[in-house]
Amino acid sequence: MAFISIKNVCFSYAEETDPQLHVNAVDGVSLDVNKGEFVAVIGHNGCGKSTLAKHLNAMLLPDSGKVYVDGDDTADEQKTWDIREKVGLVLQNPDNQLVASIVEEDVAFGPENLGVDPKEIRQRVDNALKAVGMYEYRTHAPYKLSGGQKQRVAIAGILAIQPKCIVLDEPTAMLDPSGRNEVMSTLLKLNKEDGITVVLITHYMDEAVLADRVVVMDSGKVLTEGTPDEVFSQVELLKKHRLDVPQAAELAYRLRGCGVKIDRIPLKREDCVKLLEEAIK
Repeated sequence: MAFISIKNVCFSYAEETDPQLHVNAVDGVSLDVNKGEFVAVIGHNGCGKSTLAKHLNAMLLPDSGKVYVDGDDTADEQKTWDIREKVGLVLQNPDNQLVASIVEEDVAFGPENLGVDPKEIRQRVDNALKAVGMYEYRTHAPYKLSGGQKQRVAIAGILAIQPKCIVLDEPTAMLDPSGRNEVMSTLLKLNKEDGITVVLITHYMDEAVLADRVVVMDSGKVLTEGTPDEVFSQVELLKKHRLDVPQAAELAYRLRGCGVKIDRIPLKREDCVKLLEEAIK
């Protein structure tokens, strides 16, 4: 059984200009996320990916369809806190999740609200900060940190709850390249070394290629899904839906269009270099 199971979920928002009109943000989505998997969800702005993310820990509930987390129905109010202990949600702007004036106090906020024993909280805070490489900043003020550091503290705050899954809604959108690398390195470590399930909502294709599976959304629906190789080899389909592809794939695609014989679409720079070397031999 999948750890998260989304069954024909629909969700709509009322139009701001006319509350009588509703727009389907999520339109009949069915999707499974397995334990220990790293899934990237991509799509242009307004495609429904952030709305879908908020369904995964019961922040939003479906208008129709079902979402199950480890067998629990998110619509069951008696299971809400259990679900939120299992699935932590990290938002785009870390400033919206940092609530304390000291880093370690901020990380302790979640387990404190769950009634965890103080000695256990101390251990969880230390472990969470070490996991994201921010232990040495535990007595710092969050506002003095860089964007990437703030986002790692936000992730530590979720880790202190000890979830089985972390859902991140475009966590690197407001960061510079250095901050993006910090966050992605942290996520890969948590997934590969600690076995935490990761669902990453992103519009950066170079982040999506690091996932085990990529889900592409458009107009509230799942357009296609598969391994990064399977998804990003569909260059024409992605471009038709106003989506970019990784730079290496874009270069290979254009060279192929110019008559250069390239057998497959590469995702990483080093793979692209090898293919080009083979093509000019």
